[in-house]
Amino acid sequence: MAFEDRDDLIDENYFEAPRTSERAFDAALLREPVAVLPVRWARTVSSHTTVTEAMRLMKSEHRSCVIITDDGTRNSKITGIFTERDVLFRVVDRGRNPAALPIGEVMTSDPETLLVRSSVASALNMMSVGGFRHIPVIDDEHRPVFQIRVRDVVEFIVEAFPREILNLPVGYHGIVHRQRAREGA
Repeated sequence: MAFEDRDDLIDENYFEAPRTSERAFDAALLREPVAVLPVRWARTVSSHTTVTEAMRLMKSEHRSCVIITDDGTRNSKITGIFTERDVLFRVVDRGRNPAALPIGEVMTSDPETLLVRSSVASALNMMSVGGFRHIPVIDDEHRPVFQIRVRDVVEFIVEAFPREILNLPVGYHGIVHRQRAREGA
């Protein structure tokens, strides 16, 4: 039996014309609490931790930021955030020695935060308006619970619309796909 004669190998959906109506973004997703995002627990250090120690923690746990608290644990109030950008702009760019530099001198003090009951829309708004790539999420006592990254929001959207996003043809709307080695963050 020839391949083209086998009805069980033909997927009729494959031959359908592409759909012309686009699926509308589900606004209810934006009202969901930030806890629905694929987030990670906050990694915390104290302001006395050296930049080198913080960077080692970030590297070992594949993190792009750490949260600074009063005593270095998640059981105390947040006092700052330290990100990869801080390493570049506040340490390397200024020629400072990370081994002897307390993170409290180069962290972003009193960072913008979201309450754990905040919506995904609030996170998107804060990231867009403030230009943030990381947002600490806190409880009512101002203690860190987890952190949100831009990547977490993107993964959430991809999971909500996998067919629409993951099945885009190569070159769709000017997207150029190149194979290249992964570098940096």
